[in-house]
Amino acid sequence: MMQKILRMNKLYWLLIAAPIAIIGEFTHMPPLTLFLLACVALIPLAGLIGESTEMLAERTGPRIGGLLNATLGNAAELIITIVALSRGLTELVKASIIGSVLGNLLLVLGASLLLGGLKNGSQKFDRVRAGQNSTMLLMAMVALSIPSLFSDAIGPDTSVGVEALSMGVAICMIFVYALGMIYAFRSSSSDTPLTRPSAEHAHGAKHLWSVRTAVIVLLLATVGVVFLSELLVGAVEPIVKQFPFITEFFLGIVLIPIVGNVAEHIVGVQVAMKNQMDLSVEISVGSSLQIALFVAPMLVFVSLLFKPPYLTLHFNQFELIAVIAASFITSLVSTDGETNWLEGAHLLVVYVMLALAFFFLPA
Repeated sequence: MMQKILRMNKLYWLLIAAPIAIIGEFTHMPPLTLFLLACVALIPLAGLIGESTEMLAERTGPRIGGLLNATLGNAAELIITIVALSRGLTELVKASIIGSVLGNLLLVLGASLLLGGLKNGSQKFDRVRAGQNSTMLLMAMVALSIPSLFSDAIGPDTSVGVEALSMGVAICMIFVYALGMIYAFRSSSSDTPLTRPSAEHAHGAKHLWSVRTAVIVLLLATVGVVFLSELLVGAVEPIVKQFPFITEFFLGIVLIPIVGNVAEHIVGVQVAMKNQMDLSVEISVGSSLQIALFVAPMLVFVSLLFKPPYLTLHFNQFELIAVIAASFITSLVSTDGETNWLEGAHLLVVYVMLALAFFFLPA
C-alpha cells in the first residue's frame, strides 16, 4: 500500500520527516528545527487526508461524497487549530483562519492564474458559478466582520457580549453552509459553490484505492496529523521567545495555513496549467468558503470544550481589511469569466505585500 501511495505523488516522499520529527521530540531537538520538520511532515499527511477523502467520496456517490468533501476538505487545518485551542492559543487560531482565506484567494488563485495564463494564454471559466462563489464569499466576510464591528462600536469591556454574538453568528454561518450543501445535493450540476473537485476530476485518473485502503490511510494520516500538530504548536512559543522578530501572529497567518493546505494548493495550480480553470477556481474559492462558513464557526464551539479564553470571531482591523479586500479583488477578477497571467501577478503581489506587513506587525 505504501509503494502505491508513493508512486501517486512525489510529495509523499516528505513523509520521511515524520519519524525524524518524532525522534527529535524525544531527543530535545531545537524548537525551530522541530517546527520545520513538523511542517514538512504535515504537508504529505494533509495531502493523504484529502486524497483518501476524495477516493471515498468517489466510491460512495455524489450525495455522501459531497458531504465527505464538505466536512473533511480542510481536516488537517481543523486538527492543527483544535490542538492550538487546547493550548489556549486563540490568537494563533484566528490568524490561521484569516491566513487560510488569504492564501487561497491571493496566493493559490494568483499562482494558478499566472502559471496557467503563461502556459495557455487567456483562460475562461463559468461566470454564473463564479458569481455564486463571489456572493457567498462576500456574505461570509460580512459575517466574520460583525463581532469585530460590534466590539469596536460598544467599547473595550464587551468580552461577554462578543462571545455571545460570535456564537450567534457562528450558528448563522453553519446554517448558511448547510443550506449551501442542500442546494448542492438538489442541483442538477455537481459544481456548486460548496462542492469540491474530486480526485478523478483534478488528476484525470481512475481510482487507485479500495474503500478499505482509503479508510486505513485516512485514519493513519489523521493520527499522524494530530501528533505532529502537537509538536508544531508546542514549538511556537519557544520559537517566538528565541527569535523576537518572528511573531506568533506571523506564524499563524502565513506559515501554518500554507503547511495545512499546500497539497491542495499544488493541485489547484496543476489543473490551471492543464487549462481547467473552472476546477482551479473551485479549489481556491471553495476552500475559502469552507473555512469561513464551516471551519471558523465550528472552532468557536470547539473552544468551549477547553479552558478560557474562548475563541471569538473578533479580528483586528488589519486582518479584516486584508480579508475583505482579498474577497473584493477575487470577485472583480472573476466577474468577466476570463483570466490572464497579469491578473494572477496582481493577486500574488497583493499577497506578498500583506505578508511583509504581517511580518513587521508588532506582537
